[in-house]
Amino acid sequence: MSRTLDRTTDRVSFRDAGPMRQALPVRVLVVEDDDGVAGAVVEALGTQGHDVERVARAVEVWARVRDADLVLLDLGLPDADGLDVLRRLRRIATTPVLVLTARDAERDVVRGLRLGADDYLVKPVRLRELLARVDAVVRRTTSAAGPAVSTVEVEDVRIDMAARRATVAEREIALTAKEFDILAALARRPGAAVSRQQLLDEVWGDAYLAVSRSLDVHLASLRQKLGRPGLLATIRGFGYRLGR
Repeated sequence: MSRTLDRTTDRVSFRDAGPMRQALPVRVLVVEDDDGVAGAVVEALGTQGHDVERVARAVEVWARVRDADLVLLDLGLPDADGLDVLRRLRRIATTPVLVLTARDAERDVVRGLRLGADDYLVKPVRLRELLARVDAVVRRTTSAAGPAVSTVEVEDVRIDMAARRATVAEREIALTAKEFDILAALARRPGAAVSRQQLLDEVWGDAYLAVSRSLDVHLASLRQKLGRPGLLATIRGFGYRLGR
């Protein structure tokens, strides 16, 4: 027997759906305020080998999305409209988003897809189908993205993303966690301008909760440790760039 999510009540019922296909194991962030629905989804994803974390409010998303390979997003959240959450997610991350919601109006489906959802599922949905959709989204986005970049070199500065190490002229520099996060966020787009808002969102998880002045302090320290004047440039009125 497999579970089915009910569209109108968000409760969980049981129907025979046959064996489930094993999906690629990924880190999934489930954004769902209903405990019954969340429990069923988390359990089903866990049985397929996925590493699952669940949050119930939009405000909890921003600090956790950086560690997720996939976001499963309900639109009916208590502290924000899910479409607004989706819109903001697309500004700060490329993480695949699968919408799972009771909203079945055509305008909501169209808006969700146009705002960047990778798939849109309306409750009730068999958990077997949900797992298949998760599998499809992960395979599609993994194939499109190609191999992840684990090391970035800008002049004689080398940033190892996986090991969280940075070297200058082959000598390792001691960075705090936040300093490395800032450097890594800029290094993912070498030579490209990154807005201050985007940097705050990516490093702190939520620009509105971050202390803006703290970014300036970390940047000043990072520049000093790099010892490469002009390499980490300020773009007045916009943000920053790593590279000349």
